[in-house]
Amino acid sequence: MTRTIRTGGRISQTSYGFVLMLGAFLCFAVMDTSAKWLVSVALLPALQVVFVRYLVHFFWVLVLYVPRHGRGVLSSTAPGWQILRGLLLFSSTALNFTALKYLPLTVTIAIFFAAPMLVCLLSIPFLGERVGIKRFAAIVVGFIGVLIIVHPWGASFDWHVIYSLGALFTASCYFVVTRKVAGADSNAVAQFYIAGTATVLLAPLALQKWQWPGTFDEFIVLAVLGSLGMLGHSLVTHAHRFAEASVLAPTVYSQIIYITLLSWLVFNAIPDRATVAGTVIIILSGLFIWWRERSLQP
Repeated sequence: MTRTIRTGGRISQTSYGFVLMLGAFLCFAVMDTSAKWLVSVALLPALQVVFVRYLVHFFWVLVLYVPRHGRGVLSSTAPGWQILRGLLLFSSTALNFTALKYLPLTVTIAIFFAAPMLVCLLSIPFLGERVGIKRFAAIVVGFIGVLIIVHPWGASFDWHVIYSLGALFTASCYFVVTRKVAGADSNAVAQFYIAGTATVLLAPLALQKWQWPGTFDEFIVLAVLGSLGMLGHSLVTHAHRFAEASVLAPTVYSQIIYITLLSWLVFNAIPDRATVAGTVIIILSGLFIWWRERSLQP
């Protein structure tokens, strides 16, 4: 029997988890939109925007977790893996923010939707998982969707999509490593290593070519960027306390609604037919993989 919690009414824990995940992906969508505005309109260096995103994230980790856990935030049972997670995540962010300077938001997020398929594929050699013919076929179909969006055979091919594909690969590797170390450390420790690794490694590069925001609006958007990342990851963590990850997985596709609306409102841009067609194929393939993995669970 599903337990209930009170949040101005009675809703199931699964429903509450869904609401939290939808809020998390709204944070991530607004963060990507803000990053695109900063690098393509305000013309701030992408590396600087990435650095501030993690610097503010790290600030909130220090404020929220260090007073409660003290030096315990450093006590990882797998520090090497946690540092690797941090490297992969900020590499994905850097590549994605660079891609956002040149590509529409709807294109970058549609390509990112192929992550579940690539994670499924990478889990074979790195986690020893078995992928049946049906899931493998869904992976192939999903990547056909990516090709439709990228259309490398067309005259309009934009080579900057390589940044987005790189972001897809590093993000997928991040998810695979996350699976490997799941439960090894607390959320406080994981957040400390993720934000701290990126902040320390990016500081020398970002500060060397630092460019101050030209307007107050740019400064505010830059400052809010990292807070959105921290809030989004916190909502994801809390959501998984109320529902299983396999149940919450499809909520990732809510981002296409958020991104399409934000692209229209902020940049007056709407997705073209190829992006829409490719996105639909990728989402259907991802949903099939999700359904198949759930059906195979004992």
